[in-house]
Amino acid sequence: MLSRFGTTIVVLLALGVSAMAQSVSAGTRITIRTDSQINSANAHVGQSFRANLVKDLVVNGKAIAKAGAPAKGKVTYVKSSGRLHDPGEVTIRLTSVQLADGKTLPLSTSGFRAKGKSHTKSNVTKIGSGAAAGALIGGLAGGGKGALIGTAVGAGAGTGVAAATGKEEAVIHAETAITFTVTAKAAAK
Repeated sequence: MLSRFGTTIVVLLALGVSAMAQSVSAGTRITIRTDSQINSANAHVGQSFRANLVKDLVVNGKAIAKAGAPAKGKVTYVKSSGRLHDPGEVTIRLTSVQLADGKTLPLSTSGFRAKGKSHTKSNVTKIGSGAAAGALIGGLAGGGKGALIGTAVGAGAGTGVAAATGKEEAVIHAETAITFTVTAKAAAK
């Protein structure tokens, strides 16, 4: 039979092992699937998002959070797209995961950055097409001088089209699977 001191030591050791099983070390990779779309056009820093674990979170051979468990994150950086340059950007980080025992595991993780497409190819195509169409129409209507004027007018029209349609926002679609890396040891609360 154990003495009171021995019993206390056993209980403390059991609690310590239980607490260790509820903590995640830095470098652990956690994959989630987003619940909704995040777009640089309307997202803001501090905005939260919801997600679910893609696979079990296993620590010391024990699943402390099951696949499908709720997870939360925050938007940490947003830059909306410019009209003719600078595609949109958005960065998100995972902030917590709900454990199998119902507790929350607060997390500090790496960021995931999404960037919109480059404007360059699209803009060159729109402006170049406008210039070519203007040159053709100007050449037919007024010869060489008309072609020159038509080129300038067409390029201006192409630039207008590029400016009107040129926003390239960053989008993280709903149901996107993203893997984050834990950057600091985390313990359940």
